[in-house]
Amino acid sequence: MDTSVQIDWKKIDEIIEDYKANREALLMIMQDISDMYNYVPPEVVPALVERLGVKESLIYGVATFYKTISLEPRGKFIVNVCTGTACHVRGADKVMDALKEKLAIEEGQTTDDLFFTLEAVRCVGCCASGPVITVNQDTHGGLDRSSAVKVIEEYEQSDS
Repeated sequence: MDTSVQIDWKKIDEIIEDYKANREALLMIMQDISDMYNYVPPEVVPALVERLGVKESLIYGVATFYKTISLEPRGKFIVNVCTGTACHVRGADKVMDALKEKLAIEEGQTTDDLFFTLEAVRCVGCCASGPVITVNQDTHGGLDRSSAVKVIEEYEQSDS
């Protein structure tokens, strides 16, 4: 898996300046960087330490606490399978199994082509529509194994 990424240092500086290099805005800064790359590249961490005057351990603490922040490359499409109670009783585990099989990855992993990352989340707030998955900002509900796989195939085709 090629995980090299070209860092746009000008844009990183703009993000930091948008928050006036305020150390209390660390989470928001990291989220904005994550929005650009789908993760916070490790090359950016020393710049955050220097520009914000924070400890590296704080950056790693934020990254490991918040699910929306990652220090590892993630796919272009983040697939979240709701595993909350309503989705669970309606077959979320079967949906997760079908997606693991389709993508040939386990929960928490990213495909080698950096196209999909598969994650479980506790609830997406669409309990009446379960089982539910989200793909980036799109919500898909009332799924079973085959319809969940079809959703993924639509994203594969839309990007080819």
